[in-house]
Amino acid sequence: MTEKNDRLAREREEIAARVARFKATQEKFKREREEFFTTTLENARLGEGSHRALDRTPSWP
Repeated sequence: MTEKNDRLAREREEIAARVARFKATQEKFKREREEFFTTTLENARLGEGSHRALDRTPSWP
């Protein structure tokens, strides 16, 4: 019985380790998505046409 219990304990540890790695990977992806979103949004706000168009004075009289 102890051999079976040891095997089951090892399997539970392996499953727990896999779940922990999966969660860590998901958190990494989440951080990367948020960073990409923030960078993309900031680039859109500061892009060539967006903020400079508002700073220019109209060319008509």
